[in-house]
Amino acid sequence: MQGNKRVIREAAKVIKPKRLGPGSKIAIVSPSSGLPYLFPDIYELGLKNLQEVMGFEVVEMRGARMSPDDLYRNPQLRANDMNECFQNDEIDGIITSIGGYESIRILPFLDTELMINNPKFIMGFSDATTFLTYLNQLGMVTFYGPSIMAGLAQLKHLPAAYTEHLKAILFAKSFPYTYTPFQKWSNGYQDWSNLETLGECQEFYPNENGWRFLQGSTVEQGHLWGGCIEVLEFMKSTSYWAKESFWKDKVLFFETSEEKPLPMQVGYMLRNYGMQGIFSKVKGVMFGRAKDYTEEENQKLYEIVVNVIQGEFGADKIPIVVDVDFGHTDPKFVLPLGCKVELNPHTNEIILLESPFAE
Repeated sequence: MQGNKRVIREAAKVIKPKRLGPGSKIAIVSPSSGLPYLFPDIYELGLKNLQEVMGFEVVEMRGARMSPDDLYRNPQLRANDMNECFQNDEIDGIITSIGGYESIRILPFLDTELMINNPKFIMGFSDATTFLTYLNQLGMVTFYGPSIMAGLAQLKHLPAAYTEHLKAILFAKSFPYTYTPFQKWSNGYQDWSNLETLGECQEFYPNENGWRFLQGSTVEQGHLWGGCIEVLEFMKSTSYWAKESFWKDKVLFFETSEEKPLPMQVGYMLRNYGMQGIFSKVKGVMFGRAKDYTEEENQKLYEIVVNVIQGEFGADKIPIVVDVDFGHTDPKFVLPLGCKVELNPHTNEIILLESPFAE
């Protein structure tokens, strides 16, 4: 399919996919990079966990195991894999194999009219930020969460509460859902080429204090939108960036990648949101735990975030919460873009107020 049916309007309503369950058929796509080709063992482990732990049936799309060079040269092929997923009535959802750095190149080839008329569960993180945020601008609820190789392949080596969290978000019908900090976390994974430690994480650290509200005196509610803050930079000033009216009543969530931008660089990126007038429209800001940051770097990041949002742009009332369990550390929450959340600085709670699925 070509991108000639690409929708360029902003949707007026929230479009939710149907709920998943054991036996749902999940398609695997590689919209960003060909790491399954380079590290097939960790990829296979992720598929195995998806089947054995989550109970899904797996369907691999044409490009799922393609080489990095072939995928890089064929952004339209990657987009066509995704188009086919939405066209195929037998496929219930889509999960990315891994992230990358240039999935923005597939956006012109996505048949977004087809997608919003046939909404389906679609999940990834990092470079998946491009199509997840764009599809959400068009009204579809999308899911920021683990990929096959980064998060799902490690399921049996992560706290049991993580599997419970995934099943609660994807399968259960009990909402509102209160996010609970995981008891421990890790910055990354053991060498994917070492079969003896395949699927294991690096050192775990105790999550003694959970997340932290840097400011906020009132309880606020808004609709989730965000992703990897560096990837979002790729989208600014393109036709895939949100219009001014979109930002009203959003709760922004940002996280940093394994490339570890300096706290000051994060500040540069945030300043641009301020210059767009976004901080005067949103209901709150969430930051994922920064991967590989030292405590000193974390403190500097907190200082810069408050200085930019509050000090430079006067948004001193909206809640700002940091060190939330999502992004490039593990375990990582599933955050449904487009769904309403509540930030409560008094009780230190983050609550998903509605189901991300059509009931």
